[in-house]
Amino acid sequence: MRETFNFCAGPATMPYNVLKRAQEELLDWHKEGASVMEVSHRGKAFVALAKECESDLRELLDIPANYKVLFLQGGGLAQFGLVPLNLLGTQIGDGKTTVDYLETGIWSKKAMLEGARYAGVNTLYSGKADGYVDVPHQNEINVNPDSAYLHLCSNETINGVEFHYDIKNCPIPVVADMSSNILSKRIDVNQYGVIYAGAQKNIGPAGLTLVIVREDLLGKASPYVPDALNYTLQAENDSMLNTPPTFAIYLMSLVLKELKEKGGLEEMEKLNHKKSFMLYDTIDNSRLYRNPVHVDARSNMTIPFTLADPTLDALFLKEAEQHHLINLKGHRSVGGMRASIYNAMPIEGVIALTNFMKDFEARHYG
Repeated sequence: MRETFNFCAGPATMPYNVLKRAQEELLDWHKEGASVMEVSHRGKAFVALAKECESDLRELLDIPANYKVLFLQGGGLAQFGLVPLNLLGTQIGDGKTTVDYLETGIWSKKAMLEGARYAGVNTLYSGKADGYVDVPHQNEINVNPDSAYLHLCSNETINGVEFHYDIKNCPIPVVADMSSNILSKRIDVNQYGVIYAGAQKNIGPAGLTLVIVREDLLGKASPYVPDALNYTLQAENDSMLNTPPTFAIYLMSLVLKELKEKGGLEEMEKLNHKKSFMLYDTIDNSRLYRNPVHVDARSNMTIPFTLADPTLDALFLKEAEQHHLINLKGHRSVGGMRASIYNAMPIEGVIALTNFMKDFEARHYG
């Protein structure tokens, strides 16, 4: 285990065993005589790896057969525009000129602003006035049946709110940005039309973008979508229309194997609840630390908190680094601190952080 615990929001800490395995195989992968970064993406060895990677993902998430899995590039940010471009292209003539959005934080707001470039936007919920400290309950979401889809961000990394439920039986396709909590818990994929996620939180390194799309939503792309970013063309070519991010796919395959070895998403969900409870309990039983998010909307992945005395912020970060706890500074838009405790953060890291927080408060805010 590493001596330093990295709480970066992304690119985030990677599983130690995965990095060790990659290090061992870096120069000669599967006796190919070359690194996995050097072999052809169309060669038998890599094609087999990609297929096995998809198979493991399907098993972990229980992805139905009528969904395509795409390995793309551009990050979640690119999908803010690519979702409407891929889903609205042939629907506009049929009257589908609007899309519904849930604005629960900075990332869903960015997605909504991008979506507005391609369609009329209905903001069904906005938490902006309250500082993005909550998410709507399902009975509060009244979708427009004439909209092409409903978009949400399942976990807001900056604001620290998370949807702890799948929207059931929505009359229009649900599109979810799951960049920061995919693979952290069980979900019902059947309730979604599109799931997308940048890899750099729970999947692997930056550079890979995962898209899971229901087959009936293919074939709707705008003619202006570049081929490499067209869901339909990529699905028809098993994500090999152009050169995919091969090293990232390789690392993703190792991450998925480790998740399976640890008991799958059911066990991961239990561990993530345990880690987040420890940190929230420390915050809630403190006079120095505060988390503003409503309890039932608190994220299990990204936990922002502030200090009652902001003049202690710099000292907190300095001493944290001395205790080998790094990248705890909050996002520049909200300040304070942020602890990202994705799947790869071991419980020992959370224990070390909470012990430090208690000690720091006793010494500087007693």
